[in-house]
Amino acid sequence: MARTPVLAAGGIVLRQAEPPLVAVVRLRKGNEWCLPKGKLDHGETPRAAAEREVMEETGHAVAVHEFLGTLVYETRGGPKVVHYWSMQAEEGRFVANDEVDEAEWMTPDAARERLVYRHDVEVVDRFLATWV
Repeated sequence: MARTPVLAAGGIVLRQAEPPLVAVVRLRKGNEWCLPKGKLDHGETPRAAAEREVMEETGHAVAVHEFLGTLVYETRGGPKVVHYWSMQAEEGRFVANDEVDEAEWMTPDAARERLVYRHDVEVVDRFLATWV
């Protein structure tokens, strides 16, 4: 019997610097470095969820820009469908919470090295292909 996919959203969050930096977060559960993302709330659109989840996980308000695509992958709980956007960090400050204990700003290349999951690296690659 097929399981209903988990729907989630998140993004690549860019902070203006030289060179530009992206946000990566470390999840308390599993001690894994990943891009900020999370599950949609009931009735929430993927874009709204992406903005909310990034704010919750990085502490920064964001301006949402280009849609980067959707990835589908298997988790222990079944299939997960995640929609990603490129985002610009605005004001804010990271504060550890129940889900995320650390957030770092790093170059896209450094982020690619730090990220645990191949699907997160694919999103960074998509972003780099569109960002000039």
